[in-house]
Amino acid sequence: MDWGKATGAGMAISTGRLAAAATAFVAIGLVVTYALTRQAVEGDIFADCRQGVVSGAATIGGPFTLTDQAGRRVTDREVITGPTLVYFGYTFCPDVCPIDAARNAEATDALEEMGYQVTPVFVTVDPKRDTPEVLADYTALMHPRMIGLTGSEADVDGAAKAYKVYYRSHEGDDPEFYLVDHSTQTYLMFPKLGFAEFFNRDVNAQQMAERSACFIEAARAAGI
Repeated sequence: MDWGKATGAGMAISTGRLAAAATAFVAIGLVVTYALTRQAVEGDIFADCRQGVVSGAATIGGPFTLTDQAGRRVTDREVITGPTLVYFGYTFCPDVCPIDAARNAEATDALEEMGYQVTPVFVTVDPKRDTPEVLADYTALMHPRMIGLTGSEADVDGAAKAYKVYYRSHEGDDPEFYLVDHSTQTYLMFPKLGFAEFFNRDVNAQQMAERSACFIEAARAAGI
């Protein structure tokens, strides 16, 4: 599949936009990094794009049914219709999530300037507080094409397990202002192909855009 060149001017993430998304709370985050090997997998169309091979990559991602920011029930096939950057976080997150979401939005704009249209997705790990209405405000602040996803606790837990995402709520500490520990990788996903790569927090927006572009071109070259 050739996703073609994106149309329309990209929207840059301004410093004010990032500041508006951040809060003054102390950050609590847990980064879970998957094991890497240095050996290429035979037949891997993305071999030239990888900085390493993700162990168990074939098991990352999978079917889900969640609720988007407009209140519609959507499946993974309706969300991942082209190259997609998937991130799990929550809107009450003090500073990790807004920084990561803004970085993903900036990478999306950088890719658009390069001629690639990618969809940023924000999946909550805090469905009790992150209603569709809350996600609608949050994603609109971050990027006009960002999709916010929530659902029942079972819905979210199923999606998190499919993506090997760790999260743990501290709701018992404070029923209103609790925090949630969670892994912070961003996943590059493709329809049909599924998982391609993940990006840790130390990857900046330009690096994410350049590496994602390599994967997109490799998929095009393979006629997928």
